[in-house]
Order: sequence, then C-alpha cells, then structure tokens
Amino acid sequence: MTGGSFGLRFLRGLSGIVTAGLVVLAIGVAVTQYLGHSRGFPGPGGLSVAAHIVAAVVAVFAQRVTDHRRGFSAVLGAIVVFVATGLVLWTQWWQ
Repeated sequence: MTGGSFGLRFLRGLSGIVTAGLVVLAIGVAVTQYLGHSRGFPGPGGLSVAAHIVAAVVAVFAQRVTDHRRGFSAVLGAIVVFVATGLVLWTQWWQ
C-alpha cells in the first residue's frame, strides 16, 4: 500500500507514536498497581488500570484502521487515537 499524501503519512506516524506511548503507559500503570498491591502500598487502583487498558486497546484498533485505510477513514482513526489518549490523560492524570 502506498503512503498517500505527506499530510496523511505524517498523521499516521504521529498517531502511531501516540498509540505506542499509550500502550507503554497502560503497561506501566498495570505494573505499578501490581507492585504496589504486592508490597502493601497503594497503587493507582483498578479503575485507573482498566481505563488505561481500555484506552490502549481502542487506540490500537483505531491505529490499525488509520494504517490500513485511506482518506477520511484514516483521518477518523487518527482522531479516535487522539481522543482516547486525551480522555485517559484528562480523567486519570489531570483530574
């Protein structure tokens, strides 16, 4: 498959980086919860872990759409990645 226009390739790359970061963040939050629980310290909590994992899964599926579609579908997939990431950051880190 060809990459398409420069703008779409850039958007795919940026949303891919954001998706990878969200997956790493979800893993980090889950590991922190596990370690905190096993050592008797409070962790981020089950709700926070679940929110991060759900957001990461949504972002991975949306990134797959972004990478394998063209035009509006690809852009919409990237928007879903950014919205899912923004929601988890806003609700779990800034509130």
